[in-house]
Amino acid sequence: MKYIYLLLLFLLAENIHAQEKNSAQIFWNNLKQHCGKAFQGTLDDSIKNDSFSGKKLIMYVWECDDRTIKIPFYVGANKSRTWVLTLEGDRIKLKHDHRHEDGSEDSITQYGGLSTNSGLKGIQFFPADKETAKLIPAAATNVWWMTLSEDTFSYNLKRLGSDRAQFTVSFDLNKPIGIPGTPWGAE
Repeated sequence: MKYIYLLLLFLLAENIHAQEKNSAQIFWNNLKQHCGKAFQGTLDDSIKNDSFSGKKLIMYVWECDDRTIKIPFYVGANKSRTWVLTLEGDRIKLKHDHRHEDGSEDSITQYGGLSTNSGLKGIQFFPADKETAKLIPAAATNVWWMTLSEDTFSYNLKRLGSDRAQFTVSFDLNKPIGIPGTPWGAE
């Protein structure tokens, strides 16, 4: 009986500790659990005539530490894209690192945004920041978001004020695939 009380006390303490963590930190920790794994994705059925249609889509949770998670996103043989997440206090910043095959930076790179608040443990929103608006004026109203559950990760983009469809690619976290190699520009 004594062990049951100790177990209940431990579980209560863990629950209180989990509630003290902000949602961004919970999202972060849950995503880090997939570090070193790759997953094949599918485009949302409503996306038509997109340059990604018909190509193998892979996310690879490549590098993780306490402040940075790097997730290359491969479209067919193209390994130019990496989503770079940075934990900044109780918020997360998303940047898109684009590289050429020789590893040099693309002229359009390092765009994204900082979450406006700690979000929810299963979703984080990233409205375009000032640097993005300056680099890509047409992307000034972009909002990216990522969702994360036990089973699925999704990357999403909506260009507010545009008639372009929302972009969504989802990954089944229950079906890891073989490691697809490092992104362009990896050292």
